[in-house]
This record gives sequence, C-alpha cells and structure tokens, in this order.
Amino acid sequence: MEVEHRLGVLGGMGPQATQVFYQRVLERTDASGDQEHLSALIFSDTAMPDRTQAILTGREEPVRARLVADAQLLERAGCTVLAIPCNTSHYFAGDIQAAVGIPVLHMPRLAVERAAALGRRRLAILATQGTVTAGIYQRELAARGLTGWVPDPETQALVTGIIYDQIKAGEQGSRTDFAAVDRAIRAAGCDGAILGCTELSVYRAYHGLPEFYIDAMDLLAEAAILACGKRLREV
Repeated sequence: MEVEHRLGVLGGMGPQATQVFYQRVLERTDASGDQEHLSALIFSDTAMPDRTQAILTGREEPVRARLVADAQLLERAGCTVLAIPCNTSHYFAGDIQAAVGIPVLHMPRLAVERAAALGRRRLAILATQGTVTAGIYQRELAARGLTGWVPDPETQALVTGIIYDQIKAGEQGSRTDFAAVDRAIRAAGCDGAILGCTELSVYRAYHGLPEFYIDAMDLLAEAAILACGKRLREV
C-alpha cells in the first residue's frame, strides 16, 4: 500500500517566513492540478518565544519544550515529515528529532550540502545572532571541510536590523543596508553566502539576489517536496 505523505510545517517563526516557505513549496512542485501538490498541515505557532533570546540568555527550556510539543502535535495529526522554516530553531533539532518518529528535515545541513556541491569553500553566514552564537552553521560547514565567515559586529548589526527591525516589522528590507553587508562579504574573500535566516529569504523574495547567495529556505522547500514523493518543477 502506497504511503500517503503529509508535510508538517512547524512555523510562525516568523509568520511571513512561513507564508513564503509554503509559497515556494507550491511554486517548486511539478504539478498541473490540485491533486498533484503535496498535502500539508501548517502550524503557525506565533506564541513561540524568541529563539535568539533563549540561546543568548540560557533560557532555552521553554522554547525546547514548545518546539517538541508542536512537533508531536503534527506527528499525531498524521504528518510523515516535518519542516521547520526557522534556522535558529535548528539549535534544538536533535531534541525535536528524538521526540518524534518521523524525519525532521535539517535546513542548515541542506544549505551546507548545496554549498559543497557547488564547490564553494568560504561561506558568509548571514543569520540571527542566536544562530551565529550557537555555531549552528559553523558546525555544519566544518563537518564538510568548509570555512564559515561570521560578520564583524558592525555588519552583524546590519543583518540583525534587516531581520528584526525591517522584515519582522512588516517592511521589505533596506537595499542600502544589504548592499553594505554584501560589500563586507566580498571584502572578506567569501565565494558564497548562506541566507541562514528565513527573514532574509523573505528579503530575497522581495528584491532578488544573485546565485552567490544560497537560500536555506529554498532548499528546505525542495527537500520537503521530494520527501513527500512529489517532483520538482525546473526553474
């Protein structure tokens, strides 16, 4: 008997990023009608405490417990694979995976695997301060023999401002601020950059970015489609 796949999306971190993620799943699925798209349940848990603050302050348990409970809820609802369109929450990926019996797609790992496949060697990590401080991408890059470049404090402040003060606030993001980030990345000798925050994926949806930038959310969408037994639409 063929397995009826159902994607569980543990979202709400932030809500707009969750919306953009599902839109990318729709756009990247090779489907000519409703029945050829994957089935999905989206839980936009906007009451989730801020992941960066949890990591930076050491008050991790409320976030860990809520992520695990949400994942278990989606599993009980019949989901066969989980996607979490929030990079910082992958600090807790091991705890989440240990608590459920279905696979949890690992967005940072997918991004690093794509960087390695593209032959990139030195990657800028554009993410929340929580993701950077926790070393989520640094560990994945090192495991692949790649080098991660962490922005200097001034550049990180610009990245943080785009994420929290602009995109999460409902704005489209400052091209001027991002251009300054881009200059810093190029000056550091990077041959690529990872958009390691889904708010930066939202920025890309508004403004577009060259292939130099590897969008972790895009790769999560691709992996979700394939894990649910659907085909990717060529772009």
